Amino acid sequence: MKHPALLLGMLLVGLFVLSLFIGSNPIPVFQALLDRLRDVPSAIAIVLAEVRLPRTLIAIVAGATLGLCGAALQGFLHNPLASPGLIGTSSGAAFGAVIALYFGFAGGYGIPLAGMLGALLATLLVYLIAGRDGDMLTLILAGVAINALLTALISLLLSLAPSPYAVQEIVLWMLGSISNHGSDDVWLMLPGAVLGSLLLFRCGRALDALTLGEDTAMTLGIDLRHTRALLFAGVALAMGSVVSITGAIGFVGLITPHLLRPLAAHQPGRLLALGALGGASLLLTADIVVRLLQHFGGAEIKVGIVTALLGAPFFLWLILRHRRPTT
Repeated sequence: MKHPALLLGMLLVGLFVLSLFIGSNPIPVFQALLDRLRDVPSAIAIVLAEVRLPRTLIAIVAGATLGLCGAALQGFLHNPLASPGLIGTSSGAAFGAVIALYFGFAGGYGIPLAGMLGALLATLLVYLIAGRDGDMLTLILAGVAINALLTALISLLLSLAPSPYAVQEIVLWMLGSISNHGSDDVWLMLPGAVLGSLLLFRCGRALDALTLGEDTAMTLGIDLRHTRALLFAGVALAMGSVVSITGAIGFVGLITPHLLRPLAAHQPGRLLALGALGGASLLLTADIVVRLLQHFGGAEIKVGIVTALLGAPFFLWLILRHRRPTT
Protein backbone atom coordinates (compact mmCIF):
# COMPACT_ATOMS: atom_id res chain seq x y z
CA MET A 1 0.00 0.00 0.00
CA LYS A 2 1.63 3.23 -1.21
CA HIS A 3 -0.27 5.84 0.81
CA PRO A 4 -1.57 4.26 4.04
CA ALA A 5 -1.68 7.60 5.88
CA LEU A 6 -3.94 9.07 3.20
CA LEU A 7 -6.29 6.09 3.33
CA LEU A 8 -6.42 6.19 7.13
CA GLY A 9 -7.09 9.93 6.98
CA MET A 10 -9.99 9.36 4.60
CA LEU A 11 -11.33 6.62 6.88
CA LEU A 12 -11.13 8.96 9.85
CA VAL A 13 -12.98 11.73 7.98
CA GLY A 14 -15.72 9.27 7.07
CA LEU A 15 -16.02 8.08 10.66
CA PHE A 16 -16.09 11.71 11.83
CA VAL A 17 -19.08 12.50 9.61
CA LEU A 18 -20.79 9.22 10.54
CA SER A 19 -20.27 9.95 14.23
CA LEU A 20 -22.18 13.22 13.91
CA PHE A 21 -25.20 11.38 12.52
CA ILE A 22 -25.30 8.38 14.86
CA GLY A 23 -26.53 8.48 18.43
CA SER A 24 -29.22 7.23 20.75
CA ASN A 25 -31.46 9.63 18.81
CA PRO A 26 -30.13 10.26 15.28
CA ILE A 27 -30.28 13.89 14.18
CA PRO A 28 -30.43 15.56 10.74
CA VAL A 29 -26.89 16.90 10.76
CA PHE A 30 -27.14 19.00 7.61
CA GLN A 31 -30.25 20.72 8.88
CA ALA A 32 -28.48 21.36 12.19
CA LEU A 33 -25.48 22.85 10.39
CA LEU A 34 -27.74 25.05 8.29
CA ASP A 35 -29.56 26.29 11.40
CA ARG A 36 -26.21 26.96 13.04
CA LEU A 37 -24.92 28.96 10.07
CA ARG A 38 -28.12 31.01 9.88
CA ASP A 39 -28.02 31.54 13.67
CA VAL A 40 -31.50 30.07 13.96
CA PRO A 41 -32.37 28.69 17.43
CA SER A 42 -32.70 24.94 17.05
CA ALA A 43 -32.61 22.02 19.47
CA ILE A 44 -30.80 19.80 16.97
CA ALA A 45 -28.18 22.49 16.36
CA ILE A 46 -27.54 22.70 20.11
CA VAL A 47 -27.24 18.91 20.36
CA LEU A 48 -24.80 18.87 17.45
CA ALA A 49 -22.61 21.69 18.78
CA GLU A 50 -22.70 20.93 22.50
CA VAL A 51 -22.97 17.13 22.63
CA ARG A 52 -22.25 15.26 19.40
CA LEU A 53 -19.31 17.32 18.11
CA PRO A 54 -17.35 17.48 21.43
CA ARG A 55 -17.84 13.75 21.95
CA THR A 56 -16.52 13.03 18.47
CA LEU A 57 -13.51 15.32 18.93
CA ILE A 58 -12.66 13.77 22.30
CA ALA A 59 -12.76 10.29 20.72
CA ILE A 60 -10.41 11.43 17.95
CA VAL A 61 -7.91 13.16 20.26
CA ALA A 62 -7.95 10.36 22.85
CA GLY A 63 -7.68 7.58 20.27
CA ALA A 64 -4.88 9.35 18.39
CA THR A 65 -2.97 9.86 21.64
CA LEU A 66 -3.36 6.24 22.71
CA GLY A 67 -2.31 4.90 19.31
CA LEU A 68 0.67 7.24 19.09
CA CYS A 69 1.90 6.45 22.61
CA GLY A 70 1.54 2.72 21.99
CA ALA A 71 3.52 2.91 18.75
CA ALA A 72 6.27 4.98 20.40
CA LEU A 73 6.63 2.66 23.40
CA GLN A 74 6.66 -0.52 21.33
CA GLY A 75 9.33 0.95 19.10
CA PHE A 76 11.47 2.15 22.00
CA LEU A 77 11.15 -0.94 24.20
CA HIS A 78 11.38 -3.44 21.30
CA ASN A 79 8.41 -5.12 22.95
CA PRO A 80 5.30 -5.95 20.87
CA LEU A 81 3.26 -6.26 24.09
CA ALA A 82 4.12 -2.73 25.29
CA SER A 83 1.31 -0.23 25.80
CA PRO A 84 0.95 3.21 27.41
CA GLY A 85 0.19 1.58 30.74
CA LEU A 86 3.42 -0.41 30.81
CA ILE A 87 5.55 2.35 32.34
CA GLY A 88 2.95 3.42 34.88
CA THR A 89 1.64 6.44 32.97
CA SER A 90 -1.99 5.35 32.71
CA SER A 91 -2.09 4.15 36.33
CA GLY A 92 -0.49 7.38 37.50
CA ALA A 93 -3.05 9.47 35.63
CA ALA A 94 -5.87 7.34 36.98
CA PHE A 95 -4.54 7.59 40.54
CA GLY A 96 -4.26 11.38 40.31
CA ALA A 97 -7.78 11.70 38.93
CA VAL A 98 -9.19 9.32 41.58
CA ILE A 99 -7.58 11.44 44.32
CA ALA A 100 -9.27 14.53 42.84
CA LEU A 101 -12.62 12.71 42.80
CA TYR A 102 -12.10 11.32 46.31
CA PHE A 103 -11.32 14.68 47.90
CA GLY A 104 -13.91 16.62 45.92
CA PHE A 105 -11.63 18.53 43.54
CA ALA A 106 -13.48 17.32 40.45
CA GLY A 107 -14.65 20.73 39.27
CA GLY A 108 -12.94 22.84 36.61
CA TYR A 109 -9.31 21.94 36.06
CA GLY A 110 -9.11 19.65 39.11
CA ILE A 111 -9.24 16.23 37.44
CA PRO A 112 -7.12 17.11 34.33
CA LEU A 113 -4.38 18.72 36.42
CA ALA A 114 -4.40 15.86 38.93
CA GLY A 115 -4.25 13.33 36.09
CA MET A 116 -1.32 15.03 34.38
CA LEU A 117 0.53 15.42 37.67
CA GLY A 118 -0.07 11.76 38.57
CA ALA A 119 1.12 10.61 35.13
CA LEU A 120 4.27 12.73 35.31
CA LEU A 121 5.14 11.57 38.83
CA ALA A 122 4.53 7.88 38.08
CA THR A 123 6.58 8.04 34.88
CA LEU A 124 9.36 9.93 36.65
CA LEU A 125 9.37 7.32 39.42
CA VAL A 126 9.73 4.49 36.91
CA TYR A 127 12.52 6.41 35.19
CA LEU A 128 14.38 6.94 38.47
CA ILE A 129 13.96 3.32 39.57
CA ALA A 130 15.23 2.00 36.24
CA GLY A 131 18.13 4.46 36.29
CA ARG A 132 19.50 6.51 33.44
CA ASP A 133 21.45 3.58 32.06
CA GLY A 134 18.94 0.87 32.94
CA ASP A 135 18.19 -1.71 30.28
CA MET A 136 14.77 -2.36 28.77
CA LEU A 137 13.98 -5.30 31.09
CA THR A 138 14.67 -3.18 34.18
CA LEU A 139 12.44 -0.46 32.80
CA ILE A 140 9.58 -2.86 32.16
CA LEU A 141 9.89 -4.45 35.61
CA ALA A 142 9.90 -1.01 37.24
CA GLY A 143 6.73 -0.15 35.32
CA VAL A 144 5.03 -3.37 36.43
CA ALA A 145 5.92 -2.65 40.07
CA ILE A 146 4.61 0.94 39.94
CA ASN A 147 1.43 -0.21 38.21
CA ALA A 148 0.80 -2.76 40.95
CA LEU A 149 1.41 -0.17 43.67
CA LEU A 150 -0.89 2.44 42.12
CA THR A 151 -3.63 -0.13 41.51
CA ALA A 152 -3.44 -1.12 45.17
CA LEU A 153 -3.65 2.54 46.24
CA ILE A 154 -6.71 3.09 44.03
CA SER A 155 -8.35 0.02 45.59
CA LEU A 156 -7.53 1.43 49.03
CA LEU A 157 -9.22 4.72 48.19
CA LEU A 158 -12.28 2.84 46.96
CA SER A 159 -12.50 0.87 50.20
CA LEU A 160 -12.18 4.09 52.25
CA ALA A 161 -14.60 6.13 50.17
CA PRO A 162 -16.95 8.17 52.41
CA SER A 163 -20.15 7.25 50.56
CA PRO A 164 -21.55 4.75 48.06
CA TYR A 165 -22.03 7.65 45.64
CA ALA A 166 -18.30 8.42 45.72
CA VAL A 167 -17.48 4.76 45.05
CA GLN A 168 -19.90 4.67 42.13
CA GLU A 169 -18.47 7.88 40.65
CA ILE A 170 -14.91 6.59 40.84
CA VAL A 171 -15.76 3.14 39.45
CA LEU A 172 -17.76 4.55 36.53
CA TRP A 173 -14.94 6.94 35.70
CA MET A 174 -12.38 4.12 35.73
CA LEU A 175 -14.43 2.14 33.19
CA GLY A 176 -13.51 4.71 30.56
CA SER A 177 -16.01 6.86 28.72
CA ILE A 178 -16.11 9.77 26.28
CA SER A 179 -19.77 10.60 26.84
CA ASN A 180 -21.14 13.39 29.01
CA HIS A 181 -18.32 15.74 28.02
CA GLY A 182 -18.52 19.17 26.45
CA SER A 183 -16.35 21.55 24.49
CA ASP A 184 -14.62 22.71 27.70
CA ASP A 185 -13.27 19.18 28.17
CA VAL A 186 -11.88 19.21 24.63
CA TRP A 187 -9.91 22.38 25.39
CA LEU A 188 -8.75 20.95 28.71
CA MET A 189 -7.20 17.84 27.18
CA LEU A 190 -5.94 19.37 23.93
CA PRO A 191 -2.84 21.35 25.10
CA GLY A 192 -1.21 18.45 26.96
CA ALA A 193 -2.12 15.95 24.25
CA VAL A 194 -0.70 18.14 21.47
CA LEU A 195 2.50 19.00 23.37
CA GLY A 196 3.10 15.38 24.35
CA SER A 197 2.47 14.21 20.79
CA LEU A 198 4.97 16.72 19.39
CA LEU A 199 7.62 15.41 21.79
CA LEU A 200 6.93 11.84 20.65
CA PHE A 201 7.16 12.72 16.96
CA ARG A 202 10.61 14.16 17.65
CA CYS A 203 11.67 10.63 18.66
CA GLY A 204 10.92 9.17 15.22
CA ARG A 205 14.49 9.19 13.88
CA ALA A 206 15.85 7.73 17.12
CA LEU A 207 13.27 4.92 17.09
CA ASP A 208 14.26 3.97 13.54
CA ALA A 209 17.92 3.92 14.54
CA LEU A 210 17.18 1.75 17.58
CA THR A 211 15.93 -1.04 15.33
CA LEU A 212 19.62 -1.59 14.47
CA GLY A 213 20.55 -1.99 18.14
CA GLU A 214 21.52 0.46 20.86
CA ASP A 215 25.24 0.40 20.05
CA THR A 216 24.62 1.09 16.36
CA ALA A 217 22.13 3.84 17.23
CA MET A 218 24.73 5.54 19.40
CA THR A 219 27.28 5.44 16.56
CA LEU A 220 24.66 7.19 14.41
CA GLY A 221 24.55 10.06 16.89
CA ILE A 222 21.47 9.04 18.87
CA ASP A 223 21.53 10.12 22.52
CA LEU A 224 19.64 7.32 24.26
CA ARG A 225 19.24 9.25 27.53
CA HIS A 226 17.77 12.25 25.73
CA THR A 227 15.48 10.01 23.68
CA ARG A 228 14.24 8.19 26.77
CA ALA A 229 13.59 11.44 28.65
CA LEU A 230 11.81 12.93 25.63
CA LEU A 231 9.66 9.85 25.15
CA PHE A 232 8.75 9.57 28.84
CA ALA A 233 7.81 13.25 29.02
CA GLY A 234 5.72 13.01 25.86
CA VAL A 235 3.83 9.91 26.99
CA ALA A 236 3.23 11.37 30.45
CA LEU A 237 1.87 14.69 29.16
CA ALA A 238 -0.29 13.15 26.44
CA MET A 239 -1.64 10.25 28.49
CA GLY A 240 -2.17 12.37 31.60
CA SER A 241 -4.29 14.82 29.63
CA VAL A 242 -6.38 12.13 27.97
CA VAL A 243 -6.89 9.72 30.88
CA SER A 244 -7.89 12.55 33.20
CA ILE A 245 -10.85 13.32 30.90
CA THR A 246 -11.86 9.94 29.49
CA GLY A 247 -10.86 7.59 32.30
CA ALA A 248 -8.96 4.38 31.67
CA ILE A 249 -9.49 3.15 28.08
CA GLY A 250 -7.35 0.11 27.47
CA PHE A 251 -5.94 -1.85 24.54
CA VAL A 252 -6.16 0.90 21.87
CA GLY A 253 -2.45 1.61 22.27
CA LEU A 254 -1.71 -2.13 22.10
CA ILE A 255 -3.86 -3.14 19.14
CA THR A 256 -3.31 -0.22 16.78
CA PRO A 257 0.48 -0.53 16.25
CA HIS A 258 0.17 -4.27 15.55
CA LEU A 259 -2.53 -3.80 12.94
CA LEU A 260 -0.66 -1.02 11.14
CA ARG A 261 2.99 -2.09 11.49
CA PRO A 262 3.04 -3.90 8.10
CA LEU A 263 1.75 -0.70 6.44
CA ALA A 264 4.70 1.20 7.95
CA ALA A 265 7.22 -1.30 6.54
CA HIS A 266 8.05 -2.12 10.18
CA GLN A 267 9.65 1.33 10.66
CA PRO A 268 8.83 2.67 14.15
CA GLY A 269 9.27 6.30 13.12
CA ARG A 270 6.82 5.95 10.25
CA LEU A 271 4.41 4.04 12.47
CA LEU A 272 3.91 7.05 14.78
CA ALA A 273 1.65 8.97 12.40
CA LEU A 274 -0.16 5.81 11.31
CA GLY A 275 -0.66 4.85 14.97
CA ALA A 276 -2.26 8.22 15.69
CA LEU A 277 -4.64 7.98 12.72
CA GLY A 278 -5.43 4.33 13.42
CA GLY A 279 -5.99 4.89 17.14
CA ALA A 280 -8.39 7.76 16.43
CA SER A 281 -10.30 5.61 13.93
CA LEU A 282 -10.43 2.62 16.28
CA LEU A 283 -11.72 4.54 19.30
CA LEU A 284 -14.22 6.48 17.20
CA THR A 285 -15.49 3.19 15.75
CA ALA A 286 -15.85 1.75 19.26
CA ASP A 287 -17.84 4.82 20.34
CA ILE A 288 -20.10 4.51 17.30
CA VAL A 289 -20.73 0.89 18.31
CA VAL A 290 -21.58 2.07 21.84
CA ARG A 291 -24.12 4.56 20.48
CA LEU A 292 -25.69 1.98 18.17
CA LEU A 293 -26.06 -0.45 21.08
CA GLN A 294 -27.62 2.34 23.14
CA HIS A 295 -30.02 3.17 20.31
CA PHE A 296 -31.26 -0.41 20.01
CA GLY A 297 -30.84 -1.57 23.61
CA GLY A 298 -31.47 1.47 25.79
CA ALA A 299 -28.55 1.24 28.26
CA GLU A 300 -25.20 2.86 27.45
CA ILE A 301 -22.10 0.67 27.63
CA LYS A 302 -18.85 2.41 28.51
CA VAL A 303 -16.46 2.59 25.56
CA GLY A 304 -13.66 1.23 27.77
CA ILE A 305 -15.65 -2.00 28.08
CA VAL A 306 -15.95 -2.30 24.29
CA THR A 307 -12.22 -1.77 23.74
CA ALA A 308 -11.45 -4.32 26.47
CA LEU A 309 -13.76 -6.90 24.89
CA LEU A 310 -11.98 -6.38 21.57
CA GLY A 311 -8.49 -6.06 23.00
CA ALA A 312 -8.33 -8.88 25.53
CA PRO A 313 -8.65 -11.73 22.96
CA PHE A 314 -6.17 -9.89 20.72
CA PHE A 315 -3.74 -9.59 23.64
CA LEU A 316 -4.02 -13.32 24.39
CA TRP A 317 -3.40 -14.09 20.71
CA LEU A 318 -0.24 -11.95 20.81
CA ILE A 319 1.02 -13.77 23.88
CA LEU A 320 0.48 -17.16 22.24
CA ARG A 321 2.07 -15.96 19.01
CA HIS A 322 5.23 -14.69 20.71
CA ARG A 323 5.52 -17.53 23.21
CA ARG A 324 8.69 -19.50 22.73
CA PRO A 325 8.08 -23.15 21.83
CA THR A 326 9.09 -25.58 24.52
CA THR A 327 11.55 -28.34 23.74
